[in-house]
Amino acid sequence: MFQSMKECTDFIFTLKASMYNGVPLELAQIILKALGNPERGTKFIHIAGSNGKGSTLNATREILMQHGLRVGAFISPHLERANERITINKQQISDEQFLTYTNRIAHIVNTQLDGKFPSFFEMVTLIAFQHFAQEEIDVAIMETGIGGRLDSTNVLTPEVSIITTISLEHTDMLGNTHALIAAEKAGIIKAGKPVVVGVENVEARAVIQTKAEVEEAPFYVLHKQIQVTDLLQGDSQMFTYRFENKIYEQLALKMVGRHQVHNAALAITAATLFAPEISEATIRQALATASWEGRFERFSEQVILDGAHNSEGTTALINTLQQTEPEKRYKFIYAALQDKDHALSIALMDDVATAMYFTQIELPRAAKAEQLAAQSKHVKKRSNPNWQQLVEQQLEALEKDELLIITGSLYFIAEVRSYLLRKGEMMK
Repeated sequence: MFQSMKECTDFIFTLKASMYNGVPLELAQIILKALGNPERGTKFIHIAGSNGKGSTLNATREILMQHGLRVGAFISPHLERANERITINKQQISDEQFLTYTNRIAHIVNTQLDGKFPSFFEMVTLIAFQHFAQEEIDVAIMETGIGGRLDSTNVLTPEVSIITTISLEHTDMLGNTHALIAAEKAGIIKAGKPVVVGVENVEARAVIQTKAEVEEAPFYVLHKQIQVTDLLQGDSQMFTYRFENKIYEQLALKMVGRHQVHNAALAITAATLFAPEISEATIRQALATASWEGRFERFSEQVILDGAHNSEGTTALINTLQQTEPEKRYKFIYAALQDKDHALSIALMDDVATAMYFTQIELPRAAKAEQLAAQSKHVKKRSNPNWQQLVEQQLEALEKDELLIITGSLYFIAEVRSYLLRKGEMMK
């Protein structure tokens, strides 16, 4: 049994999905049954998608919290500590609670499963289900990890499902076409439960609609049943939202970028489908204050952190830069994992950058800095496997008309963010 949080997390971080080759979700279902199926006592909103899951979750949570509900949230990855993945009204699960729930799982594994542990992500999902049931919350918003159909979160039955976007990612696991990836993510749609869709790719959206029709699930699509108009962009944004008989004009959104307006529209729809009595005033207050760390996060006047981990995210990042800082020169620092299509993201940055810098993080799945740099055609590019050294060098070299954009994997953003926070504390 685990005695400390460090001992616990050190162990569960070693658990890889590849270590178990049995039927998908089988271990999770066996353990949940032994725990008394805690996932059956909680109401859920379930979110899948290639980009925008975190921002959509956060906006939905803000609306529901502003409405007076106790709202659980399950996110990934974390930026500093595993506890961030499981919150209730933004309060992280305590170390004591995390240990208690983990030890319950460990006891079942050791006594009933011959010591065969599920993966890290499955473990944290199982901890979340226990925590939300124990605390008797009003609703939990759950992000999938990869895909949806075989994701460990997909043992739940949601009140509402959300599918944000579909892009080519994790193609080795999900398939190499938009349609195949959409089929995996559409696996979260459940019989008779409404699904809110932000997917713009026509091929992918058709697959999701077919799944919704089979499940007789009400189907609401951005730019069709859900309308966003009158968009005004600047340091913040305003837009008009229309859905069924609701028209909310000049909604102010703290987060910048057209993609964040789309995420907010999905969040409003999902929240009001879950709780139709939510007022316009509640929605206005929530969107005016909602923010999300590591997503176009201004760390200083000249430093932006953004977890643009695929080409769709990179496009949104560049559009937001050109919207908010059109006169600045852009210098990018990029690090990513091996399971992404880097070439298009790098080409997109090459087109707008004055300089490109590539680095890497200490993860088994991390792409090497030199391999990333080799995909860039920029005349001013450089690689350095020591990301701390590279960040320090570029911070010192910044000129007044330059922005330093640190982007790529959210795991990289987490490392840099933690480092910059510590650096800032030391400089006070």
